[in-house]
Amino acid sequence: MRIVFMGTPEFAVSIMDAIHQSKHELVAVVTAPDKPAGRGRKLRASAVKQYSEKANLPLLQPIKLKDPEFLAELKNYEADLFIVVAFRMLPREVWQMPSKGTMNLHASLLPQYRGAAPINWVIVNGESKTGLSTFFINEEIDTGDIFMQSELDIGSNETAGELHDRMMLKGQTLVLDSIDNIEKGTVSTSVQSHIKDDEIKYAPKIFKEDLEINWNNPKEQIHNLIRGMSPFPGAWTNLNLAGDEFKVKIFKSALIDEASPHPPKSLYARGKRLFVALENGQLEVLELQLEGKKRMKALDFLNGQEIDQNAHFS
Repeated sequence: MRIVFMGTPEFAVSIMDAIHQSKHELVAVVTAPDKPAGRGRKLRASAVKQYSEKANLPLLQPIKLKDPEFLAELKNYEADLFIVVAFRMLPREVWQMPSKGTMNLHASLLPQYRGAAPINWVIVNGESKTGLSTFFINEEIDTGDIFMQSELDIGSNETAGELHDRMMLKGQTLVLDSIDNIEKGTVSTSVQSHIKDDEIKYAPKIFKEDLEINWNNPKEQIHNLIRGMSPFPGAWTNLNLAGDEFKVKIFKSALIDEASPHPPKSLYARGKRLFVALENGQLEVLELQLEGKKRMKALDFLNGQEIDQNAHFS
């Protein structure tokens, strides 16, 4: 099979590498244009571009997917199949081009968690199961006919980063099996089940306001937000400490059921451990990062910082 791969982040790289190492021929790669990043706003290549250059794969970085020159160049590769992983919405002119269609890998059990950030939102919402789906792309986002799915359990303390890494490995196998079935003509697709609007859960793009910790929420909800946004982009809060206010990101936490003797939202140390008092229990802070500092374990934070009796989150 002649395959064109389309993707951008690290998650996509793992899948692309599996295809490149397989019996199939990766004839070209399509990824996003370089974008300014970091404090210096220097142009940064996507993870997919970096891999493609090391592997000497033909690379396309169109600004507009309907650009006639891009479409003509894409057509010249005479691909049997396009594979899309964590890219952008394709116009009909693109996804209808290959003879065997355009397949997408999505990191959820569709039709649930359609959207840009399924790995984060399944954890934020406290789900115990998720999975991966391969499907043929159509006019709407994440709605095409499904032909393979694979289910995964989610650990009660598992972070989005940890789940991401497990899903990358699972996704390699699912994509290769899907490609082989397409090549053999043994694909059996099914229309995505229809779910009422009030029953479907979405996975939209994450914004800064989604990341702020509301300490009035139940401890389970706070814990799920922290692990669902870890390690990136990171759940954040404001910490009042020694008369100053700091922005803090929390990356790992643990639930404590016993009541706290301290007022809600108080930050306090007990031995060499760090806790937050909540209305329905306590939350142990395991890893955090003060603005302008490196990420650290709670023990390292306590070794370098005295916690006064008025320390609290706002």
